Amino acid sequence: MALSFSSIDVGLAARHLQQMPPMPTLPTTTLPPLPSIPNLPQPTMPRPGALPPLPTMPALPSLPSVPRATLPPLPSMPSIPTAIPSIPFLSPPPSPSPST
Repeated sequence: MALSFSSIDVGLAARHLQQMPPMPTLPTTTLPPLPSIPNLPQPTMPRPGALPPLPTMPALPSLPSVPRATLPPLPSMPSIPTAIPSIPFLSPPPSPSPST
């Protein structure tokens, strides 16, 4: 509901602005020129060939050799049977004979 009232107010304000007489022209003034910026000194960069060479790295001492550890062999795993054994079925009990 508030949105509907606000849109009515915006419409009325826009219509009011359109019906106003044109704005009088303002006198134009000329702005003074901007002051010039003095040239800043540029930093001097050394040429790539003018740098001294980097010092060489000293040779690293060799590390002593470490004896290799040997592991015992793993025990063999038992084989898993792939055939399903047959399940013996019990025979049903004998049916009672009719007595006479």
